Amino acid sequence: MADADPPSDTAGHRARLRSRLLTDPAGLLDHELIEYLLALAIPRRDTKPLAKALLREFGGIGGLLSADTEALTRVDGMGDTATAAIRIAAAAATRLLQSEVVARPVLGNWQALLDYLHADMAHHGVERFRVLHLNTRNMLIRDEVMSKGSIDQAAVHVREVIRRAIDLQSASIILVHNHPSGDPSPSRADIDVTRSIVAAGKPMGIAVHDHLIVGTAGHVSLRAQGLI
Repeated sequence: MADADPPSDTAGHRARLRSRLLTDPAGLLDHELIEYLLALAIPRRDTKPLAKALLREFGGIGGLLSADTEALTRVDGMGDTATAAIRIAAAAATRLLQSEVVARPVLGNWQALLDYLHADMAHHGVERFRVLHLNTRNMLIRDEVMSKGSIDQAAVHVREVIRRAIDLQSASIILVHNHPSGDPSPSRADIDVTRSIVAAGKPMGIAVHDHLIVGTAGHVSLRAQGLI
């Protein structure tokens, strides 16, 4: 469908929005940020209604920036160009947070790690299990998603986790997965698989620092809970 011509006052509105963005970006509302981002991709349309529709559909800016391509394109008015604009903004934000994690030893930079994981995982609708591999200086050497599960579980193979750590010569690992329900409380299966990985890694000299569960409501550390 061809872009419709915007209302006559759209140019003035965008100029004012651009001025605010350049002088006080923190003062913009979520829908204004998304509106201006979309305007760069589809300049001949009034993008405010679309921005508001996207935020409603995905429950806010976090859910929107975590939405996958297929979900975005299902929203009326979202073509490839607009979808790409949302995806590049999400990728840039995640890359920025990831750079903070990579720059320093992970265990001394814990909040940066939590911020990165929350941004990257909390709003996903499918459970994903990932492993962060650290060297002897606790620097991140690899961050890998090892499995993607259904809405409520991910298939985690203990031997594969340890084999990969051996291949990468990891000194230690941090386990992470998300709960699409939003509640990060650990299940019995979460606890059991964590303890199995800890037991399998110990003879190999591979320590499991923690298992973090991430949800929209926050995160839970199994080590802080005394569960490992």
